[in-house]
Amino acid sequence: MSNMAAVAAAPSTSTVPIYRPPSPSKAPLPISTLTLTTLPSTFNHTKTRSLHISNSLSKPISSTATTSSPTTEKFSFPRFAADEPRKGADILVEALEREGVTDVFAYPGGASLEIHQALTRSNKIRNVLPRHEQGGVFAAEGYARASGLPGVCIATSGPGATNLVSGLADALLDSVPIVAITGQVPRRMIGTDAFQETPIVEVTRSITKHNYLVLDVDDIPRIIKEAFFLASSGRPGPVLIDIPKDIQQQLAVPNWDVPMKLPGYLSRLPKNPNELHLEQIVRLISESKKPVLYVGGGCLNSSEELRRFVELTGIPVASTLMGLGAFPVGDELSLQMLGMHGTVYANYAVDKSDLLLAFGVRFDDRVTGKLEAFASRAKIVHIDIDSAEIGKNKQPHVSVCGDVKVALQRINKILESRGARGKMDFRAWREELNEQKVKYPLSFKTFGEAIPPQYAIQVLDELTDGNAIISTGVGQHQMWAAQFYKYKRPRQWLTSGGLGAMGFGLPAAIGAAVANPDSIVVDIDGDGSFIMNIQELATIRVENLPVKIMLLNNQHLGMVVQWEDRFYKANRAHTYLGNPSNESEIFPNMLKFAEACGIPAARITRKDDLRAAIQKMLNTPGPYLLDVIVPHQEHVLPMIPSGGAFKDVITEGDGRTKRKAKSEDIRALVVYPIPIIRAKVLACRLRKTKSSSEGDRISLDSPELLVSANLVVF
Repeated sequence: MSNMAAVAAAPSTSTVPIYRPPSPSKAPLPISTLTLTTLPSTFNHTKTRSLHISNSLSKPISSTATTSSPTTEKFSFPRFAADEPRKGADILVEALEREGVTDVFAYPGGASLEIHQALTRSNKIRNVLPRHEQGGVFAAEGYARASGLPGVCIATSGPGATNLVSGLADALLDSVPIVAITGQVPRRMIGTDAFQETPIVEVTRSITKHNYLVLDVDDIPRIIKEAFFLASSGRPGPVLIDIPKDIQQQLAVPNWDVPMKLPGYLSRLPKNPNELHLEQIVRLISESKKPVLYVGGGCLNSSEELRRFVELTGIPVASTLMGLGAFPVGDELSLQMLGMHGTVYANYAVDKSDLLLAFGVRFDDRVTGKLEAFASRAKIVHIDIDSAEIGKNKQPHVSVCGDVKVALQRINKILESRGARGKMDFRAWREELNEQKVKYPLSFKTFGEAIPPQYAIQVLDELTDGNAIISTGVGQHQMWAAQFYKYKRPRQWLTSGGLGAMGFGLPAAIGAAVANPDSIVVDIDGDGSFIMNIQELATIRVENLPVKIMLLNNQHLGMVVQWEDRFYKANRAHTYLGNPSNESEIFPNMLKFAEACGIPAARITRKDDLRAAIQKMLNTPGPYLLDVIVPHQEHVLPMIPSGGAFKDVITEGDGRTKRKAKSEDIRALVVYPIPIIRAKVLACRLRKTKSSSEGDRISLDSPELLVSANLVVF
């Protein structure tokens, strides 16, 4: 301990002792049978405007990995001679370069100042400066989700580090590989309540896959190598590295050949699937009459194998929110999304199925609803890379803990060897599901010139031919984007699924645009989510990122309003986001925020103007904000209430209908203003209708619709 204190007390001048790493005194751990697949780094930053998705998926991490990175020999570092001492911060940056990092999202502060100084000496790494640390970690997530490569964010100690917490939790829940680096107070000050000190390792222990507090400058090369391997292998997730400032300033000569020290982790990585289990799965498929695929985010790296499996078997596919794009949404065998706001036919398929093939999923409550009623008629096959998910929520009949990609490759080989294509006949089942598609299509209603938010997304899908990368915030707009945009490929769809973090959409779009500079990136956002990280408009402008923002602005927290309408008798509890003293005007004026950042912007209120406005947004070089004013009474449908089952699905109604009123005869004021239009109140005569199952309801008695330049009232 006294040695550490001596090192910590040393000033950051040339008098600092130079530490040269000792040669390893013993052989590396016996894990030479493992092979680490180096993540590719192929991005360039030429800004073009081609409407093309660069499907830059990383190569899958194989179940074998070695303790040395083959990228070491590919990079030359002219800044330092091999035996030249350099600061710990420079060692850190060089280690990032050796991992193929080309972009980081870093916001400076006192405890990370040395890292930023070192970044300025790198000719390989570009820093995209966010305007808030949460924007930085969400941007790193967007980068990782859109590319398949680990995203990197950097923050200072104290409040800078704690501002990363939501992003780390989000990455853990959605299995996103990111490496977060934080500055920390000098070692001698840790635990003294020093200025801007927080124990970020302890704070984030339960929301990271792993984290490190670096106490020896010689450990930096090994820790960075381990962090990237941990973030990307097995079930991906976030890794945090906390580096005290004196470690950043310490001079040392790095040893790049130090092996990783992860014997326990490596021993627990999934092995190749048991062939007998795969044979059993094939047998269950051949014996079933009504099989359905339930695919999630674990299938994003095995899209090709999944398509081949569907081609061989003809089994229909239902996707989770996180799995959208793993199988083309527009394919005739796609049932689109299942779950709380999934399609009726996807949930019908799961409810009626006799075999549920759950690949890369975790049986989340937003998918299953009432667990005992979910797929209650089916045998369940669960394939997932994380053993902790097997049987956690729903007990499978057959389980395989392993990489879905490898499992599907081997299942496909078994099917091909048996000539399965054309032999499995599920036509009657598919016809049954097609009837459900016809009976319960995704749809929406229009009211005069008001813009249905679903229609706005539908038009965007048409004008981009389903090829844009879409990010979202959280709420109604998120669900509509999941329902009405037809994703063709994995990594087109970026959303905060498990955590549901508002403010995700805009910074995630930044990360996606950095990772895929040749792609169209659109943030479909709601006014509530958008304003939570609105400061990132400055980043978009300064970096000249061609991020398009289609803002579905209803002046409310739409999803909470929907629940108020459905379950709280439409009592508004702080869900109005406008200015109560002047409800006839849009507040805040999002166009002014865009103007302040030098970003072109426009607002539309009429359905007839929508297509031309979206086309102009897409045609305008660089960033653009389109403020689309939509009614706040819209509900996301279908909807299975939380904890409900398929039999409880809601397919009708919105905020324009009063529910469960008890008076015999009332006069109510029913106003449905488009937010920017001066609202006037129309008194409507309401009458009671009887419902044997739900009690009394109120329905409109000959409602009138008045439309003028100043008024839309039902």
